[in-house]
Amino acid sequence: MSFPITRLRRLRKNPILRNMVSETSLRAEDLIMPLFVCPGTQINKPISSMPGNSQLSVDLLLEECAQLLEVGIKSVLLFGIPESKDEHGHVACGHNGIVQQAIRAIKERFGDTLLTVADVCNCEYTTHGHCGTIVDGDVDNDLTLVTLANQALSLAHSGADIIAPSDMMDGRVQKIREILDLNGFGQTPIMAYSAKYASGFYGPFREAAESTPQFGDRRSYQMNPANSDEAMREIALDIEEGADIVMIKPALSYLDIIRRTKDSFNIPIAAYSVSGEFSMVKAAAANGWIDEERIMMEMMISMKRAGADIIITYFAKQVAKVLNR
Repeated sequence: MSFPITRLRRLRKNPILRNMVSETSLRAEDLIMPLFVCPGTQINKPISSMPGNSQLSVDLLLEECAQLLEVGIKSVLLFGIPESKDEHGHVACGHNGIVQQAIRAIKERFGDTLLTVADVCNCEYTTHGHCGTIVDGDVDNDLTLVTLANQALSLAHSGADIIAPSDMMDGRVQKIREILDLNGFGQTPIMAYSAKYASGFYGPFREAAESTPQFGDRRSYQMNPANSDEAMREIALDIEEGADIVMIKPALSYLDIIRRTKDSFNIPIAAYSVSGEFSMVKAAAANGWIDEERIMMEMMISMKRAGADIIITYFAKQVAKVLNR
């Protein structure tokens, strides 16, 4: 039947009815807040390109975690800013690495009430800013796998609830799964950055994590933004190697990849709404060009509608406050 018998506006007449027939839902439990941890005490170093975000020492990171729990955010993704760096990223593998310290402190204070996701990569820890060991001017895939596996094991020993490799090396999920299983961490899940694109949306993050490459770029290992079928191959391989959750990064310009993943694979999907997406909204809102809250919530719903089960976002605390109203 068609108009005038069928009038789709009938189900939009008031907020209660609109919410009743809403096809997509968003909960605070769906969100993960990325945090940047640095050495020292009482350190709060604002990130100029990401208003409201800072590099935090462990003591202040714990206070931030407490605030997140108060609004219903129960998961954090941790990135580290080390005291020193080396050519291979070995500093990230030590028992007293900055993220390892943070995880142990979080577990001591909050126990299992806060889920810790540990990013596994080398870009923050190498002197050159690339995601692995450099041989002949490029990242050597297989040498890098050894460092990544050792880093993952160290983070698991420190109490990480989820290991999240973000490097985009071939075979890294398998290597990490093997070392975790061999060392008694068979129950520790892997959230793989399975389709991580070589994107211009990462700019503010590189200030936050102090991880800008000192030469070249990351296009030899991160994905070409033009490719969709290749993303399906990457995701299929990660699942075969043992990934428990797959991630698409960035989110907003790759909603089609999220949708294809949902349609193709029976596995939880995370969408990483990256720093550039966050900072563009903040900048436009600061100039009075957009309604920040409305745009923020529309972005989150778009990712859920596309098929994301989990959203990693710097807006997590703000979104939770809106949901709590």
